Amino acid sequence: MAKTDPQFDAIPSDAEISNAATYRPIEDVAADLGLEPADFERIGTHKAKITHEAVQRASAGEQDGRLVLVTAMTPTRAGEGKTVTTVGLGQALGELGENAAVAVRQPSLGPIFGIKGGAAGGGYAQVVPMDEINVHFTGDIHAITVAHNLIAAMLDNHLHQGGEPAIDPDGVVWPRAMDMNDRALRNVVVGLGGSVNGVPREAEFVITAASELMAVVGMASDIPDLKRRVGRVIVAYDVDGDSVTVDDLEATGAVAAVLRDAIRPNLVQTLAGTPAFVHGGPFANIAHGTSSILADRLALTHAEYVVIEAGFGADLGAEKFFDIVSRNDLEPDAVVLVATIQALKHHGSDGLADETDDSLEALQEGFENLDHHLDVLERIGFEPIVAINRFPDDTPAELEAVQTHCRERGVTAEVSDVYRNGGEGGIELARAVRDAADRGVLDFEPLYDLEASVREKIETVATEVYGADGIEFTAQARTDLEHLAEHGFDDLPVCISKVPSSLSDDPTAFGVPSGWTLTVRRLYPAAGPGFVVALTGDVMKMPGLPAEPAAKTLDVGPDGTITGL
Repeated sequence: MAKTDPQFDAIPSDAEISNAATYRPIEDVAADLGLEPADFERIGTHKAKITHEAVQRASAGEQDGRLVLVTAMTPTRAGEGKTVTTVGLGQALGELGENAAVAVRQPSLGPIFGIKGGAAGGGYAQVVPMDEINVHFTGDIHAITVAHNLIAAMLDNHLHQGGEPAIDPDGVVWPRAMDMNDRALRNVVVGLGGSVNGVPREAEFVITAASELMAVVGMASDIPDLKRRVGRVIVAYDVDGDSVTVDDLEATGAVAAVLRDAIRPNLVQTLAGTPAFVHGGPFANIAHGTSSILADRLALTHAEYVVIEAGFGADLGAEKFFDIVSRNDLEPDAVVLVATIQALKHHGSDGLADETDDSLEALQEGFENLDHHLDVLERIGFEPIVAINRFPDDTPAELEAVQTHCRERGVTAEVSDVYRNGGEGGIELARAVRDAADRGVLDFEPLYDLEASVREKIETVATEVYGADGIEFTAQARTDLEHLAEHGFDDLPVCISKVPSSLSDDPTAFGVPSGWTLTVRRLYPAAGPGFVVALTGDVMKMPGLPAEPAAKTLDVGPDGTITGL
């Protein structure tokens, strides 16, 4: 049995590391990016909101920085450390003397109190202050929650007052939102207690990260664009089957007012003082799953290298970045694929091996999954860099086996030890990534043309990225296809919702499944952010708490220090 590296045992908890760190004044962090005091507003001591004026200048200016996208092989439930790698890589580029910044999503309270815990990185590769970033931060998620529920209240009031257009109570598609894991709210009934309390109907709650407004904030380029996107969000269908939008409810202005500051990127720092933007938190399944376009553009205007992450594995997060986000003049210059010994063993053993298994056989069998992701990235035009995120139980023989395999197929692979050693643990990785980013990509193109039909777009992703033999549509999905075509949504990119634990739509199919067909069960327009969502299975938009919620371990001391994160 492999033994845990004793040097990992000596590492304090993430919260202890963050609380003990010495932070740079946020003014100095901003100055590294060429931002003047008038370009940001301090929130507390170590956080800042960028002003609208500074954001507008960045969006209109030249974004000369090199964009590095961090993605991963098909992940295990524990995750493979994309955030740790993203933050550590940004720190390592700084160690090399480069002007670097990172951009990551904001954590949701639901997972923090549930099973996942915090989402600010880990060890000595964190964005800080991690307690504030994980709990409340600058209030962006709360603002999105309020704006979402304002639309819901306006919608139910429209029903109650009998407004025009006449909404079909069974045609309401806008849920309510809450930034918490609460399975009891997945299916609810509202409007009970007599006519004075509204129109009784079935409804649901989603976690705020799954709100369409979260994706809107992530995609909006300025306030006018925010209002356009909010206004076209579909909330219901009327008695004639026509869509009803936020504009139809006359709620667009009020919603935009609530979101006015939420679309302004947040500036913090890493443990090494590297500038870090933490902004937006869209799902990587029913949305694009990366930091906001505004944060990315701002970083690319003011830094030479910008490291961002995309949710889940490359088949989900990276594909969505290529086909949805990159169409907004955000093309990556390099891609880092995070791999772990635990994930390779997991996929090489049909999920049976664990991190304590010393056998190299399962590890080597897992190379098939790694190679599949590398093949896809290479076909798109990248020279991907593999970052082997080191865990305590990894042995030298295992790490060498992965590097040898990658060398034999002509891919650079470096061990990333940033969790334990911060930027110094990612120097070789940073050198390789810098070289790849400087070479750039000569012929990058999204996987499909927007002029293709929705069916053709889904089939392209399914066959070229997932490795499916083809696709099939349920009767409901075929009806949805007709509806999308009739209402002019055929020219949007597709956002395919699929299980993250497998390349296929079967969560128990490990490695690289073959001989399978992707089944599309439902389709609907996410008109606000601007894509069509294709559901290939049940999507959990409101997670539940586990038997032992992480919330049980959280506490606050007499001095206000949060513990247990």
